[in-house]
Amino acid sequence: MIGYTMVGTNDLEKAVAFYDQLLAQLGAQRFLENDRFVAWSNGSEQPGFSVTVPHNNEAATPGNGTMIAIAASSPAQVDAFYAKAIELGASDEGAPGPREMPGFYAGYFRDLDGNKLNVFCFTQTT
Repeated sequence: MIGYTMVGTNDLEKAVAFYDQLLAQLGAQRFLENDRFVAWSNGSEQPGFSVTVPHNNEAATPGNGTMIAIAASSPAQVDAFYAKAIELGASDEGAPGPREMPGFYAGYFRDLDGNKLNVFCFTQTT
């Protein structure tokens, strides 16, 4: 159902460097870009993630209650992705671990522009 997601940035070059390294953790590569926008995906049939300079040239600001969740395949991949985000300058919003929903394992962080993201997977429950 989701074709792609987009977050705003006030520094496209810095945001692209952050996401090039971070999304590579999941095998994603750039598939669309111009001077205001870059998008990554794991393939043409897969949803994409993108950053953009706002079209109206106003400052990019994170939305209150807005969050983008990125699927991982295992708790180890969640841990590695989250650690890479923090290493690249993201801020912690909740370290990886099991959450209230049985079988849901996730870590939360904010990117360099303050956009909230989550990396998660579902695990087997007993």
